[in-house]
Amino acid sequence: MAKPLVQATGRRKSSVARVRLYQGSGEMKLNGRSLDDYFPHAALRQRVMEPLRAVEAEGQYDIVAKLEGGGTTGQSDALRLGIARALVEVDGELRTTLKKGGMLTRDARRVERKKYGLRKARRAPQFTKR
Repeated sequence: MAKPLVQATGRRKSSVARVRLYQGSGEMKLNGRSLDDYFPHAALRQRVMEPLRAVEAEGQYDIVAKLEGGGTTGQSDALRLGIARALVEVDGELRTTLKKGGMLTRDARRVERKKYGLRKARRAPQFTKR
């Protein structure tokens, strides 16, 4: 493949998406697989395509991404952020549109660690009176 137009990284929970944007026809390869194959749920596919729809750039760029860690939701949100950041690198004027849509905000929420003496992060053991 030719030299990428831009590269960007998106993160969510424990997922990391390294995104490369090429001038092209709208083809998307995620870990060597198509978007429909990688994300079988339509809601996740729609979430991934949101930045491209917001700036009306569907079918203008080929996207090649390497996704690692986490589950499908974390990976789709990481990819969404990566695509949005890459689009801003291509054209800085798209930033306001993407920012208004909340697509440039890194969701910093993570799983809270388990505490000693508790069953989960906050769930206390069951109390028995006798």
